[in-house]
Amino acid sequence: MEEPAGGAGRPGAGERRRVWALAALVAASAVLDSGYALLRLHAFRASTYDLVIFDQAVRSYSRFGAPVAIVKGVHNGFGPGFSVLGDHFSPILAVLAPLYWIHDGPGTLLVAQGVLFALAIVPIWRFAERRLGARGAYCAAAAYALSWPVAEALAFDFHEVAFVPLLSAVMIERYDAGRRGRAALAAFLLLLVKEDMGLLLAGFGLFLLTRRGERRAGLAYAACGVAATAVCSKIAIAAFGGDNDYYWAYTSLGRDLPHAAAHVLLHPWDAVAAIGTPPAKLAMMGLLVLPLLLLPLASPLTLVVLPPLAERMLADRFANWWSPHYHYNAFIVAALVLASVDGAARLRRNPWLRSRVRLRGRVAEGLRPAWVPAAGLLAAAIVTVPFFAFGDLSDPALYRRNERASAAAAAVTKVPDGALVEAANGVGPALTGRTRVLLWDWQPRDAPWVVADVERRTFPFPSVAEQQRRVALLAASGYRQVFARDGYVVLHRAGPDPW
Repeated sequence: MEEPAGGAGRPGAGERRRVWALAALVAASAVLDSGYALLRLHAFRASTYDLVIFDQAVRSYSRFGAPVAIVKGVHNGFGPGFSVLGDHFSPILAVLAPLYWIHDGPGTLLVAQGVLFALAIVPIWRFAERRLGARGAYCAAAAYALSWPVAEALAFDFHEVAFVPLLSAVMIERYDAGRRGRAALAAFLLLLVKEDMGLLLAGFGLFLLTRRGERRAGLAYAACGVAATAVCSKIAIAAFGGDNDYYWAYTSLGRDLPHAAAHVLLHPWDAVAAIGTPPAKLAMMGLLVLPLLLLPLASPLTLVVLPPLAERMLADRFANWWSPHYHYNAFIVAALVLASVDGAARLRRNPWLRSRVRLRGRVAEGLRPAWVPAAGLLAAAIVTVPFFAFGDLSDPALYRRNERASAAAAAVTKVPDGALVEAANGVGPALTGRTRVLLWDWQPRDAPWVVADVERRTFPFPSVAEQQRRVALLAASGYRQVFARDGYVVLHRAGPDPW
């Protein structure tokens, strides 16, 4: 019997159940993502680079100042007043500033990121529901929530990528639903996330060029995306004190963009070779589509991710760009999941396949529902969980500090509130909420306090031996050791604050 619909303008019981189920899925994902990140923070698995950078910037915003991150400016030679807008053009971070009026500390960013990642479930569900039904939509949304790019981004603390799955999914889903104005608004907000997000818009424009009646819009998206990337990368970053060439990573193709473009036009095979050099790039690209059952390859929506993916795969510097770890793949994961859903729907409608595939009996009945491909996506995502960052959830040390983490917690208590401190990469996040943190590196900064690690190699040092030599130099220059335990050393020297 069909359930009675609700009153005029009110959703029926079935729709209300879907709303509550979707809300529960979003809430569960937000709790998983935020909880995992906070556990890492508590266990001293977070890092100064990059969590403290964003914490200092958003704190500056919350005090109605420019997004200054002293830790970034001093370590990278830009000076203590450096604005992170000169590193990456990410003005959207300012929307997080009011959260610091509630709780001032890096945990706020981690929770915000978890919620933002989880909210992308809503547009993914809507897009999938139109193609695969409600059951398929739940499976596809859950597959996104458990995907390894999301997990790896959470394992690398906080980054501006937190906004991208939500905004990119809204852009694609709202356009698909015929709400072009809302799609354009999401696209504009994407441009405020990072200087190269125009490449996502350019990819979306390429996708629209494949659709009849959408070519004018496709040209507009592609042109605006390329123009925005050029302006943000070459003008905006420099205007905020940054170096336009700081992230230039294509030296094998040319010394700058015009020379690289000319090289690619004259020697296109060099660009093809660069995409597979080193072979780890090919392995990483395989990891992007294999857990999605290769379904993105059946959808032109995959064109959305090609420009931002090419930006990384053509590089010959910054090996992190083609690693499955870190946060870079979270920029494109939502679009790839949507492409998977679209690819599954296209394969189901493909007349060539329908005329050649002959299934009988229970097998045919089992594969007939539209949600089956999405269930496969979810199963594949679950299979990958132990091999990526979410696998850490089975580590007892994540929930209860081990001896090293306990020593780190004791070490940071020796530093007084408001002090300037050079902190080892792994302890900076525990100090940034109440002190002014610099990264402990090879260059003496003359901070009154230093928290060093002489047992395990820590960024940016090449070896533990270098870290030990650095502590010996500090002791020789008048620093007094006030704490030492399980490799953590706290040193203090009275004197004026140099910064």
